[in-house]
Amino acid sequence: MRLATIASVSLAALALAGCVTARKADLALPTAYETPAAPPGSIVLDTWWTAFNDPELTTLIEQALVRNPDIRTARSRLDEVKAQRTSAILQYLPTGNATAGGRETTTEQLSGTRANIPGFTNDGTSENYSANFNVSWEVDPFGRALLAGRSANAEVDTIRFAYEAARAGIAAQTADAYFQARGLAIQLADAQETARIQTQLYEVASKRAAVGLAASTEPDRVAGDLAQAQAQVAGLEAQLQIQKRAILILAGRTVEPTVNVAAPPVVGEAPAVPVLIPSDLLQRRPDVRQAQQRLRSAVGQEQLAALAFFPTFTLSPGIGWSKIVQPNFSSESQNWSIGGSISQPILSIPRLMTELKVRNARTEQAVTAYEKSVQTAFQESESALVSLEADRRRVVLLTDGETRAARAYQASATGYSRGLTDLSTTLSAERSWRAVRAQLTAAQVQALRRSVQAYKALGGGWAPQSYARAR
Repeated sequence: MRLATIASVSLAALALAGCVTARKADLALPTAYETPAAPPGSIVLDTWWTAFNDPELTTLIEQALVRNPDIRTARSRLDEVKAQRTSAILQYLPTGNATAGGRETTTEQLSGTRANIPGFTNDGTSENYSANFNVSWEVDPFGRALLAGRSANAEVDTIRFAYEAARAGIAAQTADAYFQARGLAIQLADAQETARIQTQLYEVASKRAAVGLAASTEPDRVAGDLAQAQAQVAGLEAQLQIQKRAILILAGRTVEPTVNVAAPPVVGEAPAVPVLIPSDLLQRRPDVRQAQQRLRSAVGQEQLAALAFFPTFTLSPGIGWSKIVQPNFSSESQNWSIGGSISQPILSIPRLMTELKVRNARTEQAVTAYEKSVQTAFQESESALVSLEADRRRVVLLTDGETRAARAYQASATGYSRGLTDLSTTLSAERSWRAVRAQLTAAQVQALRRSVQAYKALGGGWAPQSYARAR
Protein backbone atom coordinates (compact mmCIF):
# COMPACT_ATOMS: atom_id res chain seq x y z
CA MET A 1 0.00 0.00 0.00
CA ARG A 2 2.80 2.37 0.86
CA LEU A 3 4.66 1.57 -2.37
CA ALA A 4 1.49 2.19 -4.34
CA THR A 5 1.01 5.54 -2.64
CA ILE A 6 4.60 6.57 -3.33
CA ALA A 7 4.30 5.49 -6.94
CA SER A 8 1.11 7.45 -7.48
CA VAL A 9 2.56 10.57 -5.90
CA SER A 10 5.72 10.22 -8.00
CA LEU A 11 3.68 9.94 -11.19
CA ALA A 12 1.71 13.04 -10.22
CA ALA A 13 4.95 14.89 -9.53
CA LEU A 14 6.36 13.77 -12.88
CA ALA A 15 3.29 15.13 -14.68
CA LEU A 16 3.54 18.38 -12.71
CA ALA A 17 7.23 18.81 -13.52
CA GLY A 18 6.55 18.23 -17.20
CA CYS A 19 4.22 21.25 -17.19
CA VAL A 20 6.90 23.61 -15.90
CA THR A 21 7.82 25.75 -18.90
CA ALA A 22 8.53 29.48 -18.95
CA ARG A 23 6.66 31.76 -21.32
CA LYS A 24 8.77 32.71 -24.32
CA ALA A 25 9.85 36.32 -24.07
CA ASP A 26 8.63 38.74 -26.73
CA LEU A 27 11.84 40.28 -28.12
CA ALA A 28 10.39 41.84 -31.28
CA LEU A 29 12.25 45.00 -32.38
CA PRO A 30 12.11 47.21 -35.48
CA THR A 31 14.49 46.28 -38.27
CA ALA A 32 16.13 49.73 -38.16
CA TYR A 33 16.26 52.93 -36.12
CA GLU A 34 14.08 55.86 -37.17
CA THR A 35 17.02 58.24 -37.26
CA PRO A 36 18.54 60.34 -40.04
CA ALA A 37 21.14 58.53 -42.07
CA ALA A 38 24.57 58.94 -40.46
CA PRO A 39 27.96 58.22 -41.98
CA PRO A 40 29.21 54.77 -40.99
CA GLY A 41 31.70 54.85 -38.17
CA SER A 42 34.83 52.79 -37.84
CA ILE A 43 35.20 53.05 -34.07
CA VAL A 44 35.33 49.99 -31.87
CA LEU A 45 32.43 50.21 -29.45
CA ASP A 46 34.24 48.02 -26.91
CA THR A 47 36.70 50.91 -26.26
CA TRP A 48 34.82 53.83 -27.82
CA TRP A 49 36.71 56.43 -25.75
CA THR A 50 39.90 55.84 -27.73
CA ALA A 51 38.15 57.19 -30.86
CA PHE A 52 38.27 60.72 -29.39
CA ASN A 53 42.08 60.66 -29.70
CA ASP A 54 42.36 62.33 -26.30
CA PRO A 55 45.14 60.79 -24.17
CA GLU A 56 43.84 62.47 -21.02
CA LEU A 57 40.37 60.98 -21.50
CA THR A 58 41.78 57.53 -22.25
CA THR A 59 44.00 57.60 -19.16
CA LEU A 60 41.16 58.72 -16.88
CA ILE A 61 38.80 55.98 -18.07
CA GLU A 62 41.44 53.25 -17.87
CA GLN A 63 42.25 54.30 -14.30
CA ALA A 64 38.57 54.43 -13.37
CA LEU A 65 38.01 50.92 -14.73
CA VAL A 66 40.63 49.65 -12.28
CA ARG A 67 40.34 51.90 -9.24
CA ASN A 68 36.71 53.01 -9.02
CA PRO A 69 35.08 51.59 -5.85
CA ASP A 70 31.82 50.74 -7.61
CA ILE A 71 33.68 48.52 -10.05
CA ARG A 72 35.73 46.91 -7.29
CA THR A 73 32.51 46.21 -5.37
CA ALA A 74 30.94 44.63 -8.46
CA ARG A 75 34.04 42.47 -8.88
CA SER A 76 33.86 41.30 -5.27
CA ARG A 77 30.19 40.47 -5.75
CA LEU A 78 31.16 38.33 -8.75
CA ASP A 79 33.76 36.47 -6.66
CA GLU A 80 31.11 35.90 -3.99
CA VAL A 81 28.54 34.40 -6.36
CA LYS A 82 31.19 32.14 -7.90
CA ALA A 83 31.85 30.70 -4.46
CA GLN A 84 28.11 30.27 -3.93
CA ARG A 85 27.89 28.38 -7.22
CA THR A 86 30.41 25.86 -5.95
CA SER A 87 28.36 25.36 -2.79
CA ALA A 88 25.17 24.81 -4.80
CA ILE A 89 26.83 22.06 -6.83
CA LEU A 90 28.67 20.38 -3.94
CA GLN A 91 25.48 19.75 -1.97
CA TYR A 92 24.58 16.98 -4.44
CA LEU A 93 27.91 15.20 -4.10
CA PRO A 94 28.64 12.51 -1.46
CA THR A 95 29.35 13.89 1.99
CA GLY A 96 31.08 12.19 4.85
CA ASN A 97 33.25 12.74 7.89
CA ALA A 98 36.06 10.66 9.28
CA THR A 99 36.15 10.48 13.06
CA ALA A 100 38.78 9.01 15.34
CA GLY A 101 39.19 8.97 19.08
CA GLY A 102 40.98 7.37 21.93
CA ARG A 103 40.57 7.23 25.69
CA GLU A 104 42.68 5.88 28.53
CA THR A 105 40.91 5.30 31.83
CA THR A 106 42.60 4.41 35.15
CA THR A 107 40.34 2.99 37.85
CA GLU A 108 41.47 2.50 41.45
CA GLN A 109 39.39 0.13 43.61
CA LEU A 110 38.87 1.71 47.05
CA SER A 111 36.58 -0.87 48.63
CA GLY A 112 34.37 -3.74 47.74
CA THR A 113 35.05 -6.65 45.50
CA ARG A 114 37.62 -6.39 42.76
CA ALA A 115 36.34 -7.65 39.40
CA ASN A 116 38.73 -8.58 36.66
CA ILE A 117 37.02 -10.69 34.06
CA PRO A 118 37.63 -10.56 30.31
CA GLY A 119 35.86 -7.52 28.93
CA PHE A 120 35.24 -5.88 32.30
CA THR A 121 37.39 -4.62 35.14
CA ASN A 122 36.80 -2.17 37.97
CA ASP A 123 40.45 -1.72 38.78
CA GLY A 124 43.41 -0.89 36.59
CA THR A 125 43.95 0.92 33.31
CA SER A 126 41.84 0.43 30.17
CA GLU A 127 42.27 1.89 26.69
CA ASN A 128 39.65 2.44 24.01
CA TYR A 129 40.37 3.46 20.40
CA SER A 130 38.00 3.89 17.45
CA ALA A 131 37.89 5.27 13.92
CA ASN A 132 34.89 5.60 11.62
CA PHE A 133 34.17 6.92 8.16
CA ASN A 134 30.48 7.31 7.28
CA VAL A 135 29.23 8.57 3.93
CA SER A 136 25.86 9.94 2.89
CA TRP A 137 25.02 10.23 -0.79
CA GLU A 138 21.74 11.39 -2.27
CA VAL A 139 21.28 9.43 -5.48
CA ASP A 140 20.03 11.80 -8.18
CA PRO A 141 18.04 9.93 -10.83
CA PHE A 142 15.91 13.00 -11.66
CA GLY A 143 18.73 15.43 -12.49
CA ARG A 144 18.51 17.82 -9.55
CA ALA A 145 22.29 18.35 -9.58
CA LEU A 146 22.26 19.20 -13.28
CA LEU A 147 19.47 21.75 -12.84
CA ALA A 148 21.14 23.24 -9.78
CA GLY A 149 24.40 23.59 -11.71
CA ARG A 150 22.68 25.29 -14.64
CA SER A 151 20.82 27.66 -12.37
CA ALA A 152 24.00 28.49 -10.45
CA ASN A 153 25.89 29.12 -13.69
CA ALA A 154 23.11 31.43 -14.86
CA GLU A 155 23.32 33.33 -11.57
CA VAL A 156 27.08 33.73 -12.03
CA ASP A 157 26.50 35.02 -15.55
CA THR A 158 23.88 37.43 -14.20
CA ILE A 159 26.38 38.99 -11.82
CA ARG A 160 29.14 38.87 -14.44
CA PHE A 161 27.02 40.96 -16.82
CA ALA A 162 26.15 43.28 -13.93
CA TYR A 163 29.91 43.73 -13.47
CA GLU A 164 30.30 44.52 -17.17
CA ALA A 165 27.38 46.97 -16.99
CA ALA A 166 29.06 48.69 -14.05
CA ARG A 167 32.29 49.03 -16.04
CA ALA A 168 30.44 50.44 -19.05
CA GLY A 169 28.56 52.85 -16.82
CA ILE A 170 31.69 54.12 -15.08
CA ALA A 171 33.46 54.63 -18.42
CA ALA A 172 30.54 56.71 -19.69
CA GLN A 173 30.25 58.60 -16.41
CA THR A 174 33.95 59.47 -16.46
CA ALA A 175 33.81 60.66 -20.07
CA ASP A 176 30.70 62.72 -19.36
CA ALA A 177 32.35 64.38 -16.36
CA TYR A 178 35.47 65.08 -18.42
CA PHE A 179 33.51 66.73 -21.23
CA GLN A 180 31.59 68.78 -18.68
CA ALA A 181 34.92 69.97 -17.32
CA ARG A 182 36.05 70.96 -20.81
CA GLY A 183 32.77 72.81 -21.28
CA LEU A 184 33.34 74.72 -18.05
CA ALA A 185 36.89 75.50 -19.21
CA ILE A 186 35.47 76.96 -22.43
CA GLN A 187 32.89 78.97 -20.50
CA LEU A 188 35.66 80.23 -18.26
CA ALA A 189 37.75 81.26 -21.26
CA ASP A 190 34.70 83.00 -22.76
CA ALA A 191 34.01 84.79 -19.48
CA GLN A 192 37.62 85.93 -19.30
CA GLU A 193 37.38 87.17 -22.89
CA THR A 194 34.16 89.01 -22.01
CA ALA A 195 35.90 90.65 -19.05
CA ARG A 196 38.74 91.71 -21.35
CA ILE A 197 36.31 93.19 -23.86
CA GLN A 198 34.42 94.99 -21.12
CA THR A 199 37.70 96.40 -19.86
CA GLN A 200 38.48 97.77 -23.32
CA LEU A 201 35.01 99.31 -23.58
CA TYR A 202 35.43 100.83 -20.14
CA GLU A 203 38.71 102.43 -21.17
CA VAL A 204 37.17 103.81 -24.37
CA ALA A 205 34.11 105.11 -22.52
CA SER A 206 36.30 106.75 -19.88
CA LYS A 207 38.38 108.53 -22.54
CA ARG A 208 35.30 109.71 -24.42
CA ALA A 209 33.70 111.00 -21.21
CA ALA A 210 36.94 112.74 -20.20
CA VAL A 211 37.01 114.82 -23.42
CA GLY A 212 33.28 115.49 -23.38
CA LEU A 213 32.37 113.22 -26.27
CA ALA A 214 30.13 111.03 -24.10
CA ALA A 215 28.08 111.30 -20.94
CA SER A 216 29.88 110.79 -17.67
CA THR A 217 27.55 107.89 -16.85
CA GLU A 218 28.78 105.75 -19.74
CA PRO A 219 31.90 104.47 -17.91
CA ASP A 220 29.74 103.54 -14.91
CA ARG A 221 27.36 101.65 -17.18
CA VAL A 222 30.20 99.63 -18.66
CA ALA A 223 31.70 99.12 -15.20
CA GLY A 224 28.53 97.30 -14.12
CA ASP A 225 28.84 94.84 -17.00
CA LEU A 226 32.55 94.44 -16.24
CA ALA A 227 31.80 93.55 -12.62
CA GLN A 228 29.29 90.92 -13.76
CA ALA A 229 31.87 89.40 -16.13
CA GLN A 230 34.51 89.27 -13.39
CA ALA A 231 32.02 87.67 -10.98
CA GLN A 232 31.18 85.07 -13.62
CA VAL A 233 34.88 84.27 -13.99
CA ALA A 234 35.18 83.65 -10.25
CA GLY A 235 32.12 81.39 -10.23
CA LEU A 236 33.28 79.34 -13.21
CA GLU A 237 36.73 78.87 -11.70
CA ALA A 238 35.09 77.32 -8.63
CA GLN A 239 32.80 75.10 -10.73
CA LEU A 240 35.72 73.86 -12.81
CA GLN A 241 37.71 72.96 -9.70
CA ILE A 242 34.73 71.05 -8.28
CA GLN A 243 34.25 69.18 -11.57
CA LYS A 244 37.92 68.21 -11.70
CA ARG A 245 37.67 66.84 -8.18
CA ALA A 246 34.68 64.72 -9.23
CA ILE A 247 36.77 63.34 -12.12
CA LEU A 248 39.65 62.45 -9.82
CA ILE A 249 37.29 60.62 -7.46
CA LEU A 250 35.83 58.64 -10.36
CA ALA A 251 39.36 57.69 -11.42
CA GLY A 252 40.34 56.66 -7.89
CA ARG A 253 42.82 59.53 -7.53
CA THR A 254 41.11 61.31 -4.64
CA VAL A 255 44.23 62.71 -2.93
CA GLU A 256 45.72 64.32 -6.03
CA PRO A 257 45.42 68.08 -6.65
CA THR A 258 42.86 69.17 -9.25
CA VAL A 259 45.57 70.77 -11.39
CA ASN A 260 46.56 67.23 -12.38
CA VAL A 261 43.45 67.02 -14.57
CA ALA A 262 44.05 68.66 -17.93
CA ALA A 263 40.79 70.07 -19.27
CA PRO A 264 41.68 72.26 -22.28
CA PRO A 265 39.11 74.92 -23.28
CA VAL A 266 38.45 73.30 -26.66
CA VAL A 267 35.70 71.06 -27.97
CA GLY A 268 36.40 68.54 -30.68
CA GLU A 269 33.94 66.76 -32.91
CA ALA A 270 32.46 63.48 -31.72
CA PRO A 271 33.42 60.40 -33.79
CA ALA A 272 30.76 58.91 -36.03
CA VAL A 273 28.42 56.34 -34.53
CA PRO A 274 28.75 52.86 -36.06
CA VAL A 275 25.79 51.65 -38.06
CA LEU A 276 23.97 48.98 -36.05
CA ILE A 277 20.51 47.44 -36.10
CA PRO A 278 18.24 47.21 -33.06
CA SER A 279 18.59 43.42 -32.78
CA ASP A 280 22.31 43.90 -32.06
CA LEU A 281 21.27 45.19 -28.64
CA LEU A 282 20.39 41.62 -27.59
CA GLN A 283 24.09 40.76 -27.59
CA ARG A 284 25.76 44.15 -27.16
CA ARG A 285 23.96 45.47 -24.08
CA PRO A 286 25.25 43.91 -20.83
CA ASP A 287 22.05 44.78 -18.97
CA VAL A 288 20.00 42.88 -21.58
CA ARG A 289 22.31 39.89 -21.26
CA GLN A 290 22.00 40.18 -17.50
CA ALA A 291 18.19 40.04 -17.69
CA GLN A 292 18.44 37.01 -19.97
CA GLN A 293 20.63 35.12 -17.52
CA ARG A 294 18.39 36.09 -14.62
CA LEU A 295 15.54 34.46 -16.53
CA ARG A 296 17.60 31.28 -17.01
CA SER A 297 18.31 31.19 -13.30
CA ALA A 298 14.62 31.65 -12.45
CA VAL A 299 13.63 28.81 -14.82
CA GLY A 300 16.18 26.54 -13.17
CA GLN A 301 14.87 27.35 -9.70
CA GLU A 302 11.32 26.72 -10.89
CA GLN A 303 12.27 23.30 -12.24
CA LEU A 304 14.04 22.45 -8.98
CA ALA A 305 10.88 23.40 -7.10
CA ALA A 306 8.94 20.96 -9.30
CA LEU A 307 11.44 18.17 -8.61
CA ALA A 308 10.87 18.66 -4.88
CA PHE A 309 7.71 16.52 -5.30
CA PHE A 310 9.84 13.56 -6.39
CA PRO A 311 11.20 11.04 -3.88
CA THR A 312 14.79 11.28 -2.70
CA PHE A 313 17.03 8.24 -2.40
CA THR A 314 19.94 8.23 0.04
CA LEU A 315 22.76 5.71 0.37
CA SER A 316 24.73 5.56 3.63
CA PRO A 317 27.81 3.32 3.47
CA GLY A 318 30.38 3.33 6.27
CA ILE A 319 33.40 1.58 7.71
CA GLY A 320 34.77 1.50 11.25
CA TRP A 321 37.53 0.16 13.45
CA SER A 322 37.79 -0.19 17.25
CA LYS A 323 40.24 -1.52 19.79
CA ILE A 324 39.88 -2.15 23.54
CA VAL A 325 42.82 -2.92 25.84
CA GLN A 326 42.22 -3.89 29.50
CA PRO A 327 44.16 -5.85 32.08
CA ASN A 328 44.18 -9.48 30.93
CA PHE A 329 41.95 -8.58 27.95
CA SER A 330 42.19 -6.95 24.52
CA SER A 331 39.89 -6.80 21.52
CA GLU A 332 40.23 -5.32 18.05
CA SER A 333 37.44 -5.27 15.45
CA GLN A 334 36.45 -3.69 12.20
CA ASN A 335 33.06 -3.22 10.56
CA TRP A 336 31.44 -1.99 7.42
CA SER A 337 27.86 -1.12 6.69
CA ILE A 338 25.64 0.01 3.87
CA GLY A 339 22.17 1.40 4.20
CA GLY A 340 19.66 3.35 2.23
CA SER A 341 16.50 5.31 2.62
CA ILE A 342 13.74 6.78 0.50
CA SER A 343 11.77 9.89 1.32
CA GLN A 344 8.57 10.86 -0.48
CA PRO A 345 6.82 14.16 0.37
CA ILE A 346 3.25 13.53 1.48
CA LEU A 347 1.98 16.00 4.06
CA SER A 348 4.40 18.67 2.82
CA ILE A 349 2.85 18.72 -0.65
CA PRO A 350 0.66 21.81 0.07
CA ARG A 351 3.78 23.72 1.13
CA LEU A 352 5.68 22.53 -1.94
CA MET A 353 2.77 23.57 -4.15
CA THR A 354 2.90 27.05 -2.66
CA GLU A 355 6.64 27.26 -3.22
CA LEU A 356 6.20 26.14 -6.83
CA LYS A 357 3.57 28.84 -7.40
CA VAL A 358 6.00 31.39 -5.99
CA ARG A 359 8.69 30.18 -8.41
CA ASN A 360 6.19 30.34 -11.28
CA ALA A 361 5.42 33.96 -10.44
CA ARG A 362 9.12 34.83 -10.17
CA THR A 363 9.81 33.24 -13.54
CA GLU A 364 7.04 35.30 -15.12
CA GLN A 365 8.54 38.39 -13.50
CA ALA A 366 11.92 37.48 -14.98
CA VAL A 367 10.37 37.06 -18.45
CA THR A 368 8.69 40.45 -18.18
CA ALA A 369 11.89 42.06 -16.89
CA TYR A 370 13.80 40.60 -19.86
CA GLU A 371 11.24 42.03 -22.28
CA LYS A 372 11.38 45.41 -20.55
CA SER A 373 15.19 45.49 -20.65
CA VAL A 374 15.10 44.96 -24.42
CA GLN A 375 12.47 47.65 -24.89
CA THR A 376 14.37 50.07 -22.65
CA ALA A 377 17.60 49.40 -24.54
CA PHE A 378 15.92 50.18 -27.86
CA GLN A 379 14.29 53.33 -26.50
CA GLU A 380 17.55 54.61 -25.02
CA SER A 381 19.59 53.89 -28.13
CA GLU A 382 17.14 55.45 -30.59
CA SER A 383 16.61 58.46 -28.33
CA ALA A 384 20.37 59.00 -28.03
CA LEU A 385 20.88 58.70 -31.80
CA VAL A 386 18.06 61.13 -32.62
CA SER A 387 19.24 63.63 -30.02
CA LEU A 388 22.86 63.36 -31.18
CA GLU A 389 21.90 64.15 -34.77
CA ALA A 390 19.86 67.16 -33.56
CA ASP A 391 22.82 68.39 -31.48
CA ARG A 392 25.11 68.17 -34.48
CA ARG A 393 22.71 70.28 -36.56
CA ARG A 394 22.52 72.83 -33.75
CA VAL A 395 26.32 73.09 -33.68
CA VAL A 396 26.40 73.81 -37.42
CA LEU A 397 23.73 76.50 -37.18
CA LEU A 398 25.19 78.15 -34.08
CA THR A 399 28.72 78.14 -35.53
CA ASP A 400 27.50 80.27 -38.43
CA GLY A 401 25.49 82.46 -36.08
CA GLU A 402 28.47 83.01 -33.78
CA THR A 403 30.65 84.08 -36.71
CA ARG A 404 28.07 86.63 -37.80
CA ALA A 405 27.47 87.92 -34.26
CA ALA A 406 31.23 88.34 -33.70
CA ARG A 407 31.54 90.28 -36.96
CA ALA A 408 28.63 92.54 -35.98
CA TYR A 409 30.17 93.29 -32.60
CA GLN A 410 33.59 94.11 -34.06
CA ALA A 411 31.99 96.57 -36.45
CA SER A 412 29.98 98.16 -33.64
CA ALA A 413 33.02 98.37 -31.32
CA THR A 414 35.09 100.04 -34.06
CA GLY A 415 32.29 102.51 -34.73
CA TYR A 416 32.00 103.34 -31.02
CA SER A 417 35.72 104.00 -30.68
CA ARG A 418 35.45 106.40 -33.63
CA GLY A 419 32.32 108.07 -32.35
CA LEU A 420 30.09 106.64 -35.06
CA THR A 421 28.07 104.30 -32.80
CA ASP A 422 26.50 104.92 -29.41
CA LEU A 423 27.26 102.82 -26.34
CA SER A 424 23.85 101.13 -26.19
CA THR A 425 24.23 99.75 -29.70
CA THR A 426 27.73 98.49 -28.93
CA LEU A 427 26.71 96.82 -25.66
CA SER A 428 23.70 95.24 -27.35
CA ALA A 429 25.92 93.79 -30.08
CA GLU A 430 28.36 92.48 -27.46
CA ARG A 431 25.56 90.80 -25.48
CA SER A 432 24.16 89.19 -28.62
CA TRP A 433 27.58 87.83 -29.51
CA ARG A 434 28.09 86.59 -25.97
CA ALA A 435 24.69 84.84 -25.95
CA VAL A 436 25.29 83.07 -29.26
CA ARG A 437 28.80 82.11 -28.16
CA ALA A 438 27.42 80.60 -24.93
CA GLN A 439 24.77 78.65 -26.86
CA LEU A 440 27.41 77.34 -29.26
CA THR A 441 29.62 76.15 -26.41
CA ALA A 442 26.67 74.47 -24.72
CA ALA A 443 25.68 72.77 -28.00
CA GLN A 444 29.22 71.53 -28.66
CA VAL A 445 29.57 70.09 -25.16
CA GLN A 446 26.08 68.60 -25.35
CA ALA A 447 26.98 66.90 -28.64
CA LEU A 448 30.04 65.31 -27.02
CA ARG A 449 28.05 64.17 -24.00
CA ARG A 450 25.27 62.87 -26.23
CA SER A 451 27.79 60.85 -28.22
CA VAL A 452 28.88 59.21 -24.97
CA GLN A 453 25.24 58.38 -24.23
CA ALA A 454 24.86 56.93 -27.73
CA TYR A 455 27.95 54.72 -27.43
CA LYS A 456 26.80 53.43 -24.05
CA ALA A 457 23.19 52.94 -25.24
CA LEU A 458 24.40 50.89 -28.22
CA GLY A 459 26.29 48.57 -25.88
CA GLY A 460 29.75 50.10 -25.87
CA GLY A 461 32.27 49.90 -23.08
CA TRP A 462 32.80 46.15 -22.82
CA ALA A 463 33.71 43.18 -25.03
CA PRO A 464 30.63 41.00 -25.69
CA GLN A 465 32.65 38.73 -27.97
CA SER A 466 34.52 37.54 -24.88
CA TYR A 467 31.38 35.66 -23.80
CA ALA A 468 29.73 32.75 -25.50
CA ARG A 469 26.37 33.49 -27.06
CA ALA A 470 23.76 33.23 -24.35
CA ARG A 471 21.43 30.26 -24.70
